[in-house]
Amino acid sequence: MAAAGRHKRYMRLIVPGEKEEIEEVNDYARIYYVPAPKSFLFDKRYRVILPWQYMSGDSLIRKILLEEMPDMVEITDKYTLSMFGTMVRRGKFNQLNRPMLVHFSCERMDDNVASFLSKGRIGRWLAQTVMGNYNVPSFDFHIANSPYTAKELTGSVAAKFGNGRKWFINKCWQVFRAPRVPIEERLYVCPRGVDADQFSPERKSPEIRAELVEKAGIPEESIVILYAGRISPEKNIGLLPEFMKVLAKDKKNDYRLVVAGDGPQADWLKETSESELQGKIVLLGHLDKETLANYYANCDVFVHPNPKEPFGIAPLEAMASGVPTVVPNAGGLLFYATDENTWLMEPEAEQFAAAIKETVENKALRKSKIKAALKTAEDNTRIKSTDNLLATYDKIYKDFCSRKELFVGADESAAFDFREMAKATSS
Repeated sequence: MAAAGRHKRYMRLIVPGEKEEIEEVNDYARIYYVPAPKSFLFDKRYRVILPWQYMSGDSLIRKILLEEMPDMVEITDKYTLSMFGTMVRRGKFNQLNRPMLVHFSCERMDDNVASFLSKGRIGRWLAQTVMGNYNVPSFDFHIANSPYTAKELTGSVAAKFGNGRKWFINKCWQVFRAPRVPIEERLYVCPRGVDADQFSPERKSPEIRAELVEKAGIPEESIVILYAGRISPEKNIGLLPEFMKVLAKDKKNDYRLVVAGDGPQADWLKETSESELQGKIVLLGHLDKETLANYYANCDVFVHPNPKEPFGIAPLEAMASGVPTVVPNAGGLLFYATDENTWLMEPEAEQFAAAIKETVENKALRKSKIKAALKTAEDNTRIKSTDNLLATYDKIYKDFCSRKELFVGADESAAFDFREMAKATSS
């Protein structure tokens, strides 16, 4: 929204809230808060906009859309909001004069399904079916936050058009009035960026370090390891106590893990620390950005355990803060994390523990990687990422207008054989 103000582009957000209200962010950006209940599944801290809040003719969201008359509507949700795309494609929002429809993928469905429902073949089939048969055809364009996230979109389409039931996905794309344009021409990657002004090594100070140690209730001489993020199954939280058990055997240094964040596994992590690690893991709960930025710059090591991170803004924030960063050698963070600027490790207890020890003991390597990490953060700032996002909007909108008949021709899509398009793309 700051980018909207910089570029003088009108932008509106519709988000779930406790009550109906409007926030004017700047002359060009506005947030509409729509009353929404808390999630009844998984993490109940979040509020969810439910389908009937935009499907009914007199809904608040419909009224907002008709008042704003957007040229483009972007949905960043694969679940309760995703039906909006199909509704527009099938003519249920004709008063909007058919805006361009964009879906932004900031996570992978197959990883979510594996974390919360099923890790096996059934889970993979479910995610592929929803993404390939329903999500991909429901929008004109797709934007992903990393190549890792984007790969699920192209992979789901290839898997479904490549199996023996091509007729079924073809029928789905006809029903959902899919664009008659190959997914490869409708998919873009726009990585996120770090606020390099807020997250900086300039925050390093003895006073803040003392505050961190006191708040965590740990000895001053401890090696402070920081994790910042949701304490939830999809973050591979189980790795945290496992590598701490390895580090607890070290006779040379006293390693302590400070956790900033909250989530459904918080109680389990706290109980595990108390029962198996003599309290060597300390949970601080949710921290405001200012405090978190201070703690990044004044810890000794930052760790991120999730090998299936869609992008991973927290490791990039840590790198921008000048702290040695240990991350898995997989997932979306490989867009910016390398062996030169981080410790890329197998997400396994012994390897993470060894990397953490090396950050402390090998000062020359530590200095080299921190220098490279700061350069990486400089190349991936929030300003650069949002400028790139707006440039991408311009590019896809130009494409949308230039061959609009391929995106909005509902009758033609209903009779189109998408199997031939998939065959031409694969060849």
